[in-house]
Amino acid sequence: MRRRGAKKPETKKLWDEDLSNIHLKKSKRKAVILATVICFGFAVISFRLVNLMVLNHKTLSQKASRQYDRVKTIKPYRGVVWDRNMKEMAVNIEADSLYAVPSKINDSRLLSSKLAPIIKASAVDLDRKILSKKKKGFIWLARKMDETASARVATLKDEMGIDTIDFFTETRRHYPNGETASHILGYANIDNRGLEGIELKFDEYMKGEDIEVTFKRDALGNKMAEGTEDPLPGNNLLLTIDENLQYVVERELSAAMEEWKAKAAIVIMMNPMTGEILALANRPSYDPNFPAGVPGDKRRNRAITDMYEPGSTFKSFLAAAAIEEKVVRINEMFDVSKGSITVGGKTIHDVHRHGVITFEEIIQKSSNVGAVKTGLRLGATRYYDYMKKFGFGEKTGIDLPGEMGGLLKRPQSWSGTSLACMSFGQEIGVTPLQLLNGYAAIANGGVLMKPYVVSEIISPEGEVIKKFSPQAVRRVVSTDTAAKTRNMLKKVVEEGGTARKAYIKGNLVAGKTGTAQMVDPATGRYSSNKFVSSFVGFVPADNPAFALIVVVYEPVGGSYGGTVAAPVFRKISEHALTYLDVPMETDENHVLLVSDARK
Repeated sequence: MRRRGAKKPETKKLWDEDLSNIHLKKSKRKAVILATVICFGFAVISFRLVNLMVLNHKTLSQKASRQYDRVKTIKPYRGVVWDRNMKEMAVNIEADSLYAVPSKINDSRLLSSKLAPIIKASAVDLDRKILSKKKKGFIWLARKMDETASARVATLKDEMGIDTIDFFTETRRHYPNGETASHILGYANIDNRGLEGIELKFDEYMKGEDIEVTFKRDALGNKMAEGTEDPLPGNNLLLTIDENLQYVVERELSAAMEEWKAKAAIVIMMNPMTGEILALANRPSYDPNFPAGVPGDKRRNRAITDMYEPGSTFKSFLAAAAIEEKVVRINEMFDVSKGSITVGGKTIHDVHRHGVITFEEIIQKSSNVGAVKTGLRLGATRYYDYMKKFGFGEKTGIDLPGEMGGLLKRPQSWSGTSLACMSFGQEIGVTPLQLLNGYAAIANGGVLMKPYVVSEIISPEGEVIKKFSPQAVRRVVSTDTAAKTRNMLKKVVEEGGTARKAYIKGNLVAGKTGTAQMVDPATGRYSSNKFVSSFVGFVPADNPAFALIVVVYEPVGGSYGGTVAAPVFRKISEHALTYLDVPMETDENHVLLVSDARK
């Protein structure tokens, strides 16, 4: 019997089938949703991978490289500089440079406050520098520190456990003799690039080739690996300079500066036969190890940059030109007893009256009146031509930067007094090197040489890459004229000459004094109390070991070249002759016997 409310079997079956269909549909719907979610997830991941690996690959690689790679430019060892005897004048020493990784520094203010006193920097500026480079992987904090500072930083790192700063070893230029030869050597900057002197002139040869070194760091910033390739070192220079002679020159120059309270002073020594510069010094000077903050007045190589009116030292070139052109005879008499001469409305005076004297005595006693009379005989055109032949009005071509060519006007622009004034060294601008080089031509027999300070460029392996040899520019006067002029210049140093204080017992000296008035910039006229005192000559006179010029600017308490400059010439020459082992001479005309000279 069927109960009330009970379902029929057929109905129950249909009901079960409906439930089953409903469950099946739900399952399919879930599967579709799940599949959709999975596919979408894969699509998102795939898009992200494409974005990272393709679209932003370069940017992200660079970012990763900044985090884990450190790239540093390694400067090579700069070429060494030697004097002519292979003594080191410029070398390289290793020094620690301090760098930081700003992106990993959490407390830049604390770090800056600790480091600033050690590296001699402002804590505020150091903090700003770190913060401004916060996203950077590398910045320099201090370059090429001294050993004391480096040790203090290392101690600070250990005590505080600082791993965001570290050292890198670089090379620093070092000049073992300090100020000695500073105007020849010049100096190099923090990146070992030459800025003055031969460091600048020969920078391309000496600087070597940089390399970039990349080293890895792990996620904690620890160094993992580093490149081992070495940079290519620079070439070395062999100078014509003799360090011992350079020392003597600088010592005596400093003494003269102190004695005469001078504004500046210059000495150049050269081999007149070859043009080699043996020594060159300027005062004021500087230490190329510490060039920062040194004023240009101290760094300027006045020997090749500063022009001045040479005064009576220029009369030697007038004499050589007049002898070569045969407009005078050595023993010809000149009446200069009046003590003055007027040319073009200008009256020119002698310092002392001399009466009637020979042409030779015009040079010996430095008569302006006699020089003017000689210049008028020679004439403007011929005199100008000889001044050009002797190298005035143009650069000597020395292998140092900054050389000036002097000032020599063409005859067309001369005034009615120019020829007269140029006859005794006014209205012409020369550098000390130009003047010395002209005297060297008289000393060597009449040939103008090109001066130079570098004799060889040598590779790191010791191979001579380039050699510089003596170079004759041109013949200026005949050997006979040069000999006659030398003989006249010997008289200047004898009794009755203006350079008696340049006299050296045992060796004959040939030379000439100069006392030139300086132009007062305020008035545009010659000053009555500012002078350039000079002496230029060579010794031994007939077979010179060297030619030497001494120029003293604005000496106090003296003005004459024979009083101020000649004694400096003598002191330097005496030491140099001994050092060079130049034998003493015997000369019957001067009663200079070797036995007497050694008493």
